[in-house]
Parts: sequence; C-alpha cells; structure tokens
Amino acid sequence: MDRKEIENQALHLSREDRADLIQRLVLSLDAPSSEELQSEWLYEARRRARELDEGSVEPVSGDEVAKKARKLIR
Repeated sequence: MDRKEIENQALHLSREDRADLIQRLVLSLDAPSSEELQSEWLYEARRRARELDEGSVEPVSGDEVAKKARKLIR
C-alpha cells in the first residue's frame, strides 16, 4: 500500500480515529531510534554501576522493589 492509499483511507476515518492517528504519528517522530535507546540504556547502566561501586547508593532487591510497586498501585 502506498502513501496515497493510506492517506485516502485515513481521510475516511472518523474524526476521533483521525485525531488518534495524528497523535500516534506525531509521537513517532519524537521516538528515539533503537541505537539511541541502546546508548541511553548503556549510559544509565554504567552510571548506576558507578554509584554502587562508590557506595553513594544502597542496592535494593528486586523483591523489595516489586513489593513497593504493588503498594503504590493499590
């Protein structure tokens, strides 16, 4: 399906569906690439490892994190 066909079909959607589609398309323009995400996650992992090594933060077990998360959503 080419762009013109997609455009034609999109124009026949309801006003609400067109608005939803527009929002998703605009948000997709701001989405980082997989390479950018990988780089950002690697940076974050290194930062957290450094904080643990320096002792500036205390590690928290996965069980404790899950318990706190469950408590927050109740």
